[in-house]
Amino acid sequence: MHSARYAGNAGFKLMLRASLISAALTGLFCAGFAVFVDAITMLFSVWHLLAVSFVSGFLGSLFAAFITSRLRP
Repeated sequence: MHSARYAGNAGFKLMLRASLISAALTGLFCAGFAVFVDAITMLFSVWHLLAVSFVSGFLGSLFAAFITSRLRP
């Protein structure tokens, strides 16, 4: 019984680690994307900011998924 509990904890820790790595990669991508957008624009309306935020999160998530899938053995 003890070994089954340990195996469950190991799986949870691995899943938590993968989630944190993915979130950190998404955050880094979004930060870089924000710097890029700031460099090419002066002023956005609210709708443009919403669109850019969506694109940033969407692409950041895809980027993180791609990187983490490449790191798996």
